[in-house]
Amino acid sequence: MSPTSETAHGGRRLVIVESPAKAKTIKGYLGPGYVVEASVGHIRDLPNGAAEVPEKYTGEVRRLGVDVEHDFQPIYVVNADKKAQVRKLKELLAESDELYLATDEDREGEAIAWHLQEVLKPKVPVHRMVFHEITKDAIRAAVANPRELNTRMVDAQETRRILDRLYGYEVSPVLWKKVMRGLSAGRVQSVATRLVVERERERIAFRSAEYWDLTGTFSTGRAGDASDPSSLVARLNAVDGRRVAQGRDFGPDGRLKSDQVLHLDEANARALATALENASFSVRSVESKPYRRSPYAPFRTTTLQQEASRKLGFGAKSTMQVAQKLYENGFITYMRTDSTTLSDTAVSAARAQVTQLYGAGYLPDKPRTYAGKVKNAQEAHEAIRPSGDRFRTPAETGLTGDQFKLYELIWKRTVASQMKDAVGNSVTVKIGGRSSDGRDAEFSASGKTITFHGFMKAYVEGADDPNAELDDRERRLPQVAEGDALSAEEISVDGHATKPPARYTEASLVKELEEREIGRPSTYASIIGTILDRGYVFKKGTALVPSFLSFAVVNLLETHFGRLVDYDFTAKMEDDLDRIAQGEAQAVPWLRRFYFGEGDDHNAGVASGAGNGDGDHLGGLKELVTDLGAIDAREISSFPVGDGIMLRVGRYGPYVERGEKDEEGHQRADVPEDLAPDELTVEYAEELLAKPSGDFELGADPESGHQIVAKDGRYGPYVTEILPDGTPKTGKNAVKPRTASLFKSMSLDTVTLADALKLMSLPRVVGTDAEGVEITAQNGRYGPYLKKGTDSRSLENEDQLFNITLEEALAIYAQPKQRGRAAAKPPLKELGTDPVSERPVVVKDGRFGPYVTDGETNATLRTDDSVEAITPERGYELLAEKRAKGPAKKTAKKAAKKAPAKKAPAKKATTAKKAAAKTTTAKTAAKKTTAKKTAAKSSAASASAKSDE
Repeated sequence: MSPTSETAHGGRRLVIVESPAKAKTIKGYLGPGYVVEASVGHIRDLPNGAAEVPEKYTGEVRRLGVDVEHDFQPIYVVNADKKAQVRKLKELLAESDELYLATDEDREGEAIAWHLQEVLKPKVPVHRMVFHEITKDAIRAAVANPRELNTRMVDAQETRRILDRLYGYEVSPVLWKKVMRGLSAGRVQSVATRLVVERERERIAFRSAEYWDLTGTFSTGRAGDASDPSSLVARLNAVDGRRVAQGRDFGPDGRLKSDQVLHLDEANARALATALENASFSVRSVESKPYRRSPYAPFRTTTLQQEASRKLGFGAKSTMQVAQKLYENGFITYMRTDSTTLSDTAVSAARAQVTQLYGAGYLPDKPRTYAGKVKNAQEAHEAIRPSGDRFRTPAETGLTGDQFKLYELIWKRTVASQMKDAVGNSVTVKIGGRSSDGRDAEFSASGKTITFHGFMKAYVEGADDPNAELDDRERRLPQVAEGDALSAEEISVDGHATKPPARYTEASLVKELEEREIGRPSTYASIIGTILDRGYVFKKGTALVPSFLSFAVVNLLETHFGRLVDYDFTAKMEDDLDRIAQGEAQAVPWLRRFYFGEGDDHNAGVASGAGNGDGDHLGGLKELVTDLGAIDAREISSFPVGDGIMLRVGRYGPYVERGEKDEEGHQRADVPEDLAPDELTVEYAEELLAKPSGDFELGADPESGHQIVAKDGRYGPYVTEILPDGTPKTGKNAVKPRTASLFKSMSLDTVTLADALKLMSLPRVVGTDAEGVEITAQNGRYGPYLKKGTDSRSLENEDQLFNITLEEALAIYAQPKQRGRAAAKPPLKELGTDPVSERPVVVKDGRFGPYVTDGETNATLRTDDSVEAITPERGYELLAEKRAKGPAKKTAKKAAKKAPAKKAPAKKATTAKKAAAKTTTAKTAAKKTTAKKTAAKSSAASASAKSDE
């Protein structure tokens, strides 16, 4: 029955979806009689700290939000920012005759629907409405064919949520105590971080090997053309029947894996090339075999993320954000799917477009089907494809920017999946000759010709390696036969060096997690986003680089919680969770075994679960985090660099150190936080230690008698005073030492006591304006400035801080306030149009020096760049790196510093409450402060638990 005929009988139906954008689209398809409203994601979840837990719960339940003593019963609370929306939904439901829960058709969506039903407590008929594309036909079919809530899916999601809460809330505090406050651990994020760290360890341990070979250009002696070239390039393959070593023959230690291959050094390679200058060459063999390549399966979540990264430069998170918009606006099917299956309707639409756009010759006789490759795929969704029973071409969509690019990628891949194979021939030619000193040299060349491109007319998959040869690349060789004579036009000597394993990119990390069966495809984008946000990983271009902080975290987890970051154990947990979802295992016994361990009283009668299956006693998570005495915080955060130098990760960041603090000759220097760990060599560490560091005693302040010193801090050189012993540093009577940064014109080895006292005299009162408002001259993060109330004005130079007069200051304030000073200046250089943003790129002079910008993204020039020499390509590269890095994130250090002051969520105080608060006694205020700090700790742990899945 269609929606129109249903509503003709009267009644009002409330349809609840997840997002406002989706609600707007669906409302247009359902028409009168239907009210479509959004839940705006989850309306209810585990509490974000003890302050949100109802008062009736005490002890561990308040900390965890889960009652581990009573079958791991979760405590759910309506999110503070969703209470108004819940009230609205209740009001709409009170005026409705039926309720349709139309959240996404996956575990998360099923759970949201269940929570809605639990909170709204409907007294009218409830239907579960599901669809995987937002088109008129799909929405009307979903209304006409509702189903019941799938409680197994809800149980599966709930078990995952509880597991991740227990993991995050129990392990994260260990990191706070032993590494740094504000850190987090998670079931999948910790394993993903370990993968990135292990790859960096491999790079650090890697030793490059040098090897040489020869390349020959051989001519047939006849005229050639594009289809039959006259010459070919071949690489030396063997000498006297012994294969010449290539990069693959060397291990990570720089040594040959086998002595059966010939390792040519430069001298031997050049000697051989000289001996082959007048040699006669001939074709020894020609091996030809057919080439065939089948199309790639339609996109699922992970393959879409990988291709969008390779071809469009999108991160996993941005890919999913763009895909979400395309889905909500009816352009593609649901974007969180493990399936490569296409519906009959989609297959028909794709085949029709193949015929229309490429001709019947590109259409296979039978539709292509693709078997799923993902173990325990969540749901029977379709692959990601254009929506509808007729695919819109990219030009027909009206889309622009990133949405157009991603839609085009999906459209091409879907259409190509229903096209014929590409076919052709691959050829290997071996060429031999004898050198003047009697050695036999054999060269080899490979070629490939494509006689029918098939699906490649529409789409060719990208590669993680930028130097990899794509499927549609042809290499044509001359038509030669065995015995044909060839002449060597040139024989060149080529030197090579083996390279360390490439760092992960977002695409390759997603691929690695999926191949190891860790996590679920729908969560990979959020996992990568989490490890970037937490400061465990940062980007250099597209590469994921682990921070030194992540080395300390992974070291602790591997040493003391090895099972929790074991790849096989994590994958097995995923299998167990899938078994629970399929009804093959029970959630509560499994959670007991994971949390309390095997053999505990809590565990009586449990036969299977989160153990290793070998029958040995296994301690649970609770036991692991109880005994922290064995964890040496300094040891797990220390790593040898060489020559007696240690890299240490401290609460304020990484630093190198030689010797102990109380030893003579002790040295210490901060390490740049954006330094890749494999770049911290002994030589570089020596450079850091050689820089001026420590305290430069300048003398005593004549007025206070306090010693004044100059120091090199993490944010540059500064001067400060040493307060006498016994001076209170905390509490109501705390005294802070005067501190001031050095001017740009000053340096540690030249600054004087007079300079320091002058600097520490800032801010300087310049005077007051006509209304009595004080004007001060101050030195800030962005340079010298004047301040009057909340109105700040920049000064031209630092000297003005001490000599600007009141009249000059008033004159500055009399002028209209200028914003964007750098933007008002003419560009230093124009570079052309950026290929990504398609906006003009210029070089400008900014507060921190010259930078390139396209009006949306700014990238500072590096130390080896100059305005005069920078090329358009270099400018585009800097912008691409900045985009890949994403917006600035809070560092773990900053998060840690702010964590104790974080307030628990609370309702805004009324005016009356504010007035009453002023009369609160100091004792009551102290209690409140303690409560807030406790709530903040729980809130920080909550963030860590929610960061995984």
